[in-house]
Amino acid sequence: MKVIPIHASAGITGFESPAAEYAQLGMNLDELLIEHPSATFIGQAIGESMQGIGIFDGDLLIVDRHVTVQNLDVIVANYNGEFVCKMIDMTRRQLLSANETMMPVYIHSQDTFSIEGVVIRSIRCHRPSYLLSSRVK
Repeated sequence: MKVIPIHASAGITGFESPAAEYAQLGMNLDELLIEHPSATFIGQAIGESMQGIGIFDGDLLIVDRHVTVQNLDVIVANYNGEFVCKMIDMTRRQLLSANETMMPVYIHSQDTFSIEGVVIRSIRCHRPSYLLSSRVK
């Protein structure tokens, strides 16, 4: 993979010519983003509940089933038959949103709950992808 070093500031000042120099990495995007290929899946975020940590509607979530869940990790879970992306508070047995308008959800003993994996990366597409065009909202 070729990486072009572009360092952009928030202001519009232009760029030096990045094509003249680049660093050659001995990896591809799969190797860069996915640590455990046989235990990883990609999901798509829907909704606004995780915006406070930079996960927005339509973002891709790289979810690893191999890593050990830690307190306050962002996870994908099956909660009462619905897949959700939330932070997990293991001490209080709560699912937390990263949006202050949404209340925590308690995980009760009668709830059906299973952690499907830990979100290790998220990807934002700035243009629509034909691969994702079948997404149903």
